[in-house]
This record gives sequence, structure tokens and C-alpha cells, in this order.
Amino acid sequence: MLMWARFSVGLRRAQVRPGHLGVDAGYRRSNSTYYWLGCTEFNRTYVYTATSVDGTWSKKARINSCYYDAGLLVDDDDTLYVAYGNGTISVAQLNADGTAQVRAQQVFQTPSSVGTLEGARFYKRGGYYYIWLTRPANGQYVLRSSSPFGPYEMRQVLLDMPGPIPGGGVPHQGGLVQTQAGDWWYMAFTDAYPGGRMPTLAPISWSSDGWPSVRTVDGRWGTTYPRPNITTTRTVAPMTGRDTFTGSTLGHRWEWNHNPDTSRFSVGNGLRLQTATVTDDLYAARNTLTHRIQGPSSTATVELDHSAMAEGDRSGLALLRQSSAWVGVVRTNGTTRVVMTDGLTMNSSWATTGTGVERASVAVTGSRIWLRATADIRPGAGRTATFSYSTDGTTFRPLGPAFTLNNQWEFFMGYRFGIFNHATRALGGAVTVRSFDLTTP
Repeated sequence: MLMWARFSVGLRRAQVRPGHLGVDAGYRRSNSTYYWLGCTEFNRTYVYTATSVDGTWSKKARINSCYYDAGLLVDDDDTLYVAYGNGTISVAQLNADGTAQVRAQQVFQTPSSVGTLEGARFYKRGGYYYIWLTRPANGQYVLRSSSPFGPYEMRQVLLDMPGPIPGGGVPHQGGLVQTQAGDWWYMAFTDAYPGGRMPTLAPISWSSDGWPSVRTVDGRWGTTYPRPNITTTRTVAPMTGRDTFTGSTLGHRWEWNHNPDTSRFSVGNGLRLQTATVTDDLYAARNTLTHRIQGPSSTATVELDHSAMAEGDRSGLALLRQSSAWVGVVRTNGTTRVVMTDGLTMNSSWATTGTGVERASVAVTGSRIWLRATADIRPGAGRTATFSYSTDGTTFRPLGPAFTLNNQWEFFMGYRFGIFNHATRALGGAVTVRSFDLTTP
């Protein structure tokens, strides 16, 4: 099952790996609490808890060990275990309330013939402990033992299996989930740059002797499978649609490119963005609000009130990654122009190597403008994005050349739409985003 947009089901347990160091979450029935565990900065692990996955999460502990690419297991006797590591796989036991380590032990060393295994996810089924491991970026393996501390046997789940996305990579990583009906599914991701890592779903079968395997279609990961048999009252708001920022907080679909300066933005009557940074570098500008691009192609349109911009300010809509471009409003020398700019680049160390080259501009009047970016994120030779603008919200005019989206794997998060407003001379200006609309064909 290929999910370009979203996945909304009531699975018993779902685990994802959104960041390089890895995080994991699990539900503890004894106290009706969800636990989230993640390593940051390679030297510490934070534990957060909540009584509802979509409720308020609170920091419970900081453990001064890095559980790299961690997988959390709540055992049948309520003991908390963590599987983690890269190549060398270890298991840690936490204390009763999950705030400290009781014991840690290496349980497996990846054979040199396999390479590197990481991305641990930890499960128990039928009296066996399973550690689900990925071989980046083309394989999946599983370890099994009758004890959380081993010894473990290893089996290959998949290697170089053709994936469901044309031009994309091999499904791997992710984790196992189980429905209320008892069915098991594998939620993996498939590298599909420039869009990023796309969630892909396939059913899991268990052999008579207790080993999991992916149900394939004609020897490959199926492009479609029957829908999981689930019952749920929970729904997830679509990523597409119009947001007018009339609520008291930003919706869950939004992410900041940096930790925001909360004193310089507000919502309720549109999204008001005061300039928070003086810089010529969009990558260094705070309060750039981002939104995941949807595939195979999608179009983002923002309605921007730029009447309160100051001299030297830049505000607009970007396609944001390590190679970026934008369309926006620039206030210089007392005039207002709508501009298309590309050539914003970073190197593999996340250092800016290019702050942009203006490719086209048109003088505009009035206080309101509509900016639009359309991106085709299908892997392959195309990967094209285009920009346009409108002064009435109806008729859009192309601006600047087509932009080729970059597909380097190192920036695996993929492209995002970004709404920005930053100063190049002095703070004090502001814009109001009246709406953001995301559509797919």
C-alpha cells in the first residue's frame, strides 16, 4: 500500500523513526500511559509520557546514555526494555517508572557479511523477543530470542526487494504494528527523493516456527493490499486543504524550521509573522514555518498581506531543502517587487554555500498578493517545480524558470513548503498570511 499523503488507522502500536538518532513510543497498560523515548546529541536520552497520544506530553526523565535508534518494549510483566545500537546491538532494562537504567548488555554483533544493522524496534510474540533491524538502505533483518538479553538468532526479512514507488528505493526500517483483529503489518518507508521517505505498508505472515515474512505480490512489495481490518473512532486531519490560521494555535501539520521566537508570531486572525532575524540567508532565518509536500505532485498557495513590510524585508513561499528556491515579496528602495529566486544551497555539513540568485521580478502595488508553488516529487529525471503569483487570487502568472528539485539522500527529510519573513536591514516589519491552501491533482 503506497501512501503519498497520509495513513489513518487505529493500530495497536505504531513506531516511526523521524530523526537520525531515533525515537520510539509505546503504551503501558498498567498505568494507562504512553511513553516516548529518544536520543539527542548522541549523549542523552529523554523520556516523555502522556495519557493520550494526541494529548499533552510531559518530560519524565533524562537518562545520561544515548540509546541510538531505540526501540521500546513494555514486557508482559510490565518491565521496560530498550533495544538500540548501530552494528553492535544492545538491550537496556529501565527501572520501574522508566526514569533510569538498571542494566545494559550487548546482545548481538552484526556479521561483517551483512554490513550495518540499526533502527532497532523491540517486540514480544509467542514467548519470543524480536528485535527488528534495518540495513540502510536496502534490507530488513530480525533477531529472535527467548530472553530479552539473548542469545539472539538472525534472519533476513528482505534484501533489495523492489518497492511500490516507481523510481524509489527498497522498503525498509519502520516497525511492526498489530490490529485489534490480531493481524500484523509492516509499516516501512521507501526512499523516494526529492519527496523524502514515504510510508509504505504491507501485511506480515508468521511461519509455524515463529519467524515473520512480508507478503509479496509477484515477488515484490505490492503496490496495493487489502485494507487492514480495524475499528477506530480516531481520524487524522488531512494534510491537504485550506488553513486560515483562525484557531488559538498552529495545527499539527505545521513545523518550524528552527525553534521559533514565540514573541514574533501569532495566529487567530491569520498568521502574523514579524521579522525575527536580520540576515541574507534564508536558512539562518528564524520563524520559517514549513509544511510537508504531498505527492505525487501538489500545489501550495498563500495569500499574503505585505502592507506592514519594512525596507529590506523578504517574505514568501519557498521549496525548502539543501537546494532551495522561492517566490516572494521584496521591499527595497521604497518599491515592492514580487521575485523568484533560486540558488540557495547548503553542503553536507549543513553550512550555507549559496544565499540565492534572483531570476525574475515584477513590480507590484497594493497590499495583498497570492504566491504559488507547484512541485512534482516523483523520483526520476523530472522533479520539476514552478512558481507563480496573482494580484487578484484568480489569475496566476508564471515567474522565473522551472526549478529542479534535488534528490540527494543525505537530506532524507525531503522538500517542504516554507512560509518565511525575514529582515535584511533591521527588525520591525511584519506580514500576515491570510491563508495557506494545499491541493493535489
